[in-house]
Amino acid sequence: MKLIIVESPTKAKTLGRFLGEGFEVVATMGHIKDLPKSKLGVDVEHDFAPTFETVVKKISTIKKIANLAKKADGIYLASDPDREGEAIASHVADVFRNLKLKIKNLKLRRVTFHEITKEAVEEAIKNAGEIDNDLVDAQTARRVLDRLVGYKVSPMLWRKVRIGLSAGRVQTVTVRLIVEREREIEAFAPVEYWEIFVDLVPTSEDGIRQPSEEGIRFQLTKIEGKKAEVKNKSEAESIVGDLEKSDYAVTNVKKREVIKRPYPPFTTSTMTQAAARLWGWSAKRTMSVAQGLYEEGLITYHRTDSFNLNKEAVSNVRQFIGKEYGEKYLPVHPNFYKNRAKSAQEAHEAIRPTDVGKKVEGNRLYELIWKRFVACQMAPAVYAETSVDVTADKYTLHAVGTVMRFDGWRKLYVKEADEVILPDLAVGEKLELIKVDSQQKFTEPPARYNEASLIKTLEKLGIGRPSTYAPTINTIQVRNYVEKIDRAFKPTAIGIAVNDFLLTNFADIFEYGFTAHMEDDLDSIANGKLKWVPVIREFYTPLAKILARVEKTAERVKIATEKLDRTCPQCKEGGLIIRTGRFGKFISCDRFPECKYTEKIVTKVEGMKCPECQKGDIIFKTTKKRRKFYGCSRYPDCKFASWTKPEPARPGLAGTNVIF
Repeated sequence: MKLIIVESPTKAKTLGRFLGEGFEVVATMGHIKDLPKSKLGVDVEHDFAPTFETVVKKISTIKKIANLAKKADGIYLASDPDREGEAIASHVADVFRNLKLKIKNLKLRRVTFHEITKEAVEEAIKNAGEIDNDLVDAQTARRVLDRLVGYKVSPMLWRKVRIGLSAGRVQTVTVRLIVEREREIEAFAPVEYWEIFVDLVPTSEDGIRQPSEEGIRFQLTKIEGKKAEVKNKSEAESIVGDLEKSDYAVTNVKKREVIKRPYPPFTTSTMTQAAARLWGWSAKRTMSVAQGLYEEGLITYHRTDSFNLNKEAVSNVRQFIGKEYGEKYLPVHPNFYKNRAKSAQEAHEAIRPTDVGKKVEGNRLYELIWKRFVACQMAPAVYAETSVDVTADKYTLHAVGTVMRFDGWRKLYVKEADEVILPDLAVGEKLELIKVDSQQKFTEPPARYNEASLIKTLEKLGIGRPSTYAPTINTIQVRNYVEKIDRAFKPTAIGIAVNDFLLTNFADIFEYGFTAHMEDDLDSIANGKLKWVPVIREFYTPLAKILARVEKTAERVKIATEKLDRTCPQCKEGGLIIRTGRFGKFISCDRFPECKYTEKIVTKVEGMKCPECQKGDIIFKTTKKRRKFYGCSRYPDCKFASWTKPEPARPGLAGTNVIF
């Protein structure tokens, strides 16, 4: 009997389905060894040696695996193909050695596969190798780095800001992004500008225009050959007056073919961004669903930053495209996508279905991954684009029309027609005015980060890696450093206080470039180019000096509070304020701790009644997992709930189910 050790019971079940007799598959249920929770667990005096202890809850699992190992004539460590998976395999091997099992010819072999299919697993077993110690070292370095920051900087936050807070090498930089964006928004001063549009029609042969003709909408783009910049109403009215008296003639017609190539297959980053944009999914939810799909053998490994695709998979999808959609949808050569991420490992693949011919009903993420993979190997979409310039005295107006000539990969992304068809126009042709339309606009501040834009920015800055996006974003919400409002992140008073304290006193440690540099060093350790101990020492030596200085010189930070125009109903002396605690915002007396009065915050949506009962107010609520949603103030008499802001509707309209 051959024993295969994986980390997930779902993965074990999937492997067991097709490996059959002669194999026993067992799961470790995650990590079986980890750094201790109650102490640092890193010996800073002796090359930062970590103390990985056996997880108490896994002792029975270890005994079960050990008993199976005694009967096995081959043991394969098949945890996930990344640094964390390599560390799990290494810890399992350590446990076997420490138990001193009396196993004949104990030989542990490491197998890795990026898809859980019979062919891939059998090939991996056939080519079993050794544990990659460089990957183990890289994971060890990451754990030691994060432990040093967490256990050395966090206590400083307890003493200088508030007890219970934490710092994190990547999480702190992520909060910094959100805080800095919020300050950009607060400091933003809108600037007025005007856009001017003119609706024109070609002059008819008989000189008579039908009243129903809507015309072609042109936009003012230039004034006397320079970019049009209309700053106020007075300027706009002057231009409108000129245009209403002008004659119009076509001065330039340009036609060209526009080719739009398909997007590359998904990486972790682009998959989580797409799910956030389309459905408002958190990165944590997306990765959880993807984990299930991977472990069930439906998709390839979901933690990746590579665009690479298996040659056999490309061949299969090309056959599928030709058969399903026709040869015209198949490019002459396979589409190739160059990896942009410096850290992308050539041995890894992009995220794709393991069997392109398999459909999974009811799983939106699988359908999205499937579409993206098939589309990435289809022919480009082709559009005919016509751009027209019209002159009216010193003014130049512009219009663009686009018509799809061949849908190509867009066949998989059917959407309502957005074509703008321009009539055939010739240079010198006269056009007749229908109307001039001026619109006042104001420049807008940068948008708050949402799940998609935050992950995109982290990836662009080189901060974090595919395995860290979801836990990082989840952590800063659980810690209550940021809150999600209408799918966008806003820093809390605690988040701002922590951010300002850390950047004031540890600016170099939490600088974007430095954090990205540390990620590069971890990659170099994984590639065998650097040793992990010198990397950690280079990081920790200045950190220790900063910690000593901050302990002596830094002043205690006061967390900002928001005053309410209400007197405390309990003590009748203090005023009520909004505080931010470990579990979110709440109202309390400003005389705390003398007065311990508190109450929950109820935020109403102004002017909106419950669309279901028509009696209660719509208010913001929070689930046990701290997700924001809209509900009725008459709960539990009315159980209306919706993840998104409800629209005023007829009585009896049901809300979107909210699962707690």
